[in-house]
Amino acid sequence: SRFGPVVWSGIAWQVRNPRSFIVFIMIEMIVSKMRGIKVNEQADIISSLSSGMTNTIKDAFKFGVIIISYAWLVDKITVVKLEPLWLAVFIAFLVQDFTGYWMHRIKHRVNVFWNRHIIHHSSEEFNLSCALRQTISETFKFSAIFMIPAAILGIPIQIFAVLGPIHLFMQFWYHTRLIGKMGFLEKIIVTPSHHRVHHAINPEYLDKNYGQILIVWDKLFNTFQKELDDIEPVYGTLRPVSTWNPIIINFKHMMQLAKDAWYAERLIDKFKIWFMPTGWRPKDVEKRFPLNQYNDPFSQVKYRTKNSKAMLAWSWIQHIIAGVMMFHLFTFMNYGKPSNIDYLYAVFIFSHIFSLTSLLDMKRYSMIAECFKMLLGFILIYIQNIAWYNLNGLVIIIIIGYLMLSSVLTAYFIFIRQRSLSVK
Repeated sequence: SRFGPVVWSGIAWQVRNPRSFIVFIMIEMIVSKMRGIKVNEQADIISSLSSGMTNTIKDAFKFGVIIISYAWLVDKITVVKLEPLWLAVFIAFLVQDFTGYWMHRIKHRVNVFWNRHIIHHSSEEFNLSCALRQTISETFKFSAIFMIPAAILGIPIQIFAVLGPIHLFMQFWYHTRLIGKMGFLEKIIVTPSHHRVHHAINPEYLDKNYGQILIVWDKLFNTFQKELDDIEPVYGTLRPVSTWNPIIINFKHMMQLAKDAWYAERLIDKFKIWFMPTGWRPKDVEKRFPLNQYNDPFSQVKYRTKNSKAMLAWSWIQHIIAGVMMFHLFTFMNYGKPSNIDYLYAVFIFSHIFSLTSLLDMKRYSMIAECFKMLLGFILIYIQNIAWYNLNGLVIIIIIGYLMLSSVLTAYFIFIRQRSLSVK
């Protein structure tokens, strides 16, 4: 590659910078209000943005095990190095999009892999913020197996290092209800209309339109469905997650699979449940432990919590604090080899997000998470000799005051205002 590693990583970071997404989300909110179209709920937006934070932090720590490495494939099976650069980039884009289509399809169609993707479909709204609902449960990565054609042509990994974030960013814009059908572009690329179909739980739309940038893969592999004028998409999942907590959502399906495997009477069912089509359950388990599931999408009752204006205002403040902490973590952490203190900061932020989104759910375990956060905060201050990640003096007093105030307000909303803020 003619680009140095610093240039490549710089471009990738600018594309993935969370601040870029916030600007577009705010524009959508303004436009929807001007057009009188309700596409946002405050608790839903906080949940989505919080999910985006957890995914960003997880990616920064490069958590995951690569089963098949693209770099290894290039080293072992390259036959010819493709030139010129523009052609290598074009082929890389096609391979990236082809890989994305099949990985997306696998996540939808296989029980165990659905756990990696359920977070993205968990919102019962369809807006730009829900695009940020990305997984933190994707541990084992094997997508490189679909990139063998690029490896044979010797396309360097540096191209994919930049192309990957750009490809992801290009999937953000079409998560909206504000853009209608787009004429001839509907035949080539994934549009908002196509992706509304993909996020819908209507029988006519279910498991369709897996494409990420190009819609041609769906047409080629018979998974395409256009948006019908007489059938309005209903968004969410067939088995509603019924929580604003993105960390719980990320592992909810996996926990259900483990529970079903445990209670299954037949030994074969304990194993095959993981690899059966998404939603499959052993007959005996299904009969003994029925789950809440929509058979008619138009019977959907959206998950809502009766959060007061004061509580929503506090939740927004907590969310902003989480964002400030995330960016503060990124200013000093070692991306090549995070230290133990970096991991502890990440755990602190995760417990903060767990607490604030559980508070939106009005769950009492929000108080447990808040106490854990406060205790961990005090421990972090102590082990850093009364400092907070290169900050000291008056800042420490402010942080200690915040930790105590956060616990007090969480207790207030949970135990004093619980009746008036109960779930519908």
